[in-house]
Amino acid sequence: MLASPRRALLVIDVQNEYFTGNFKIEYPPTTTSLSNIGLAMDAARASGVPVVVVQHDLPEGAPIFANGSHGWQLHPDVANRPADHRILKTMASAFTGTDLAEWLSANAIDTLTVVGYMTHNCDAATIFHASHSGFKVELLDDATGSLPYENAAGKASAEEIHRVFCTVFHSGFAAVTTTRSWIAAVNEGKAIEPDNVYVSNQRAIATKKAA
Repeated sequence: MLASPRRALLVIDVQNEYFTGNFKIEYPPTTTSLSNIGLAMDAARASGVPVVVVQHDLPEGAPIFANGSHGWQLHPDVANRPADHRILKTMASAFTGTDLAEWLSANAIDTLTVVGYMTHNCDAATIFHASHSGFKVELLDDATGSLPYENAAGKASAEEIHRVFCTVFHSGFAAVTTTRSWIAAVNEGKAIEPDNVYVSNQRAIATKKAA
């Protein structure tokens, strides 16, 4: 019988900037993602899953996440909940320049569950970093979110960015699931498995041929 995952819930950058500042999350709506982040934190606490709260930190005067500003502060729904460990980071990955790896090792964590913002940026960097470091990773896709981009390379809506990144994650980097499905898995002590690159591709080809 496989051992139950030793999880930690990583709550990434749930800061006011994404709700009332200059960097508003659009998809999924924050009313959905914030509620699910709270559900995940409460379920983790009830099940003995340690919670790590991460906060992005930029210098004073920065257009977003300026240290000490209202936008930099954690949203009250996260700030008012307990955490087992707290991290300030200055780069996208929650591992870079922090003690996250050491803390996870000291607590014998083998599976990271990611919630928070943004799906395609700090979540993505952390997921790739964790996967390459040997952790199993989970992403709760209804407890995360994206915003739209437009630049010289093109443009994409928040929904497109979120959907595409979640699809890529589930091809092998992280098991993508819903908050309620994750809570059920935690309560049952079960792992959640991702797909793989080859099968994901072959399934897409088969669907295209059948159309």
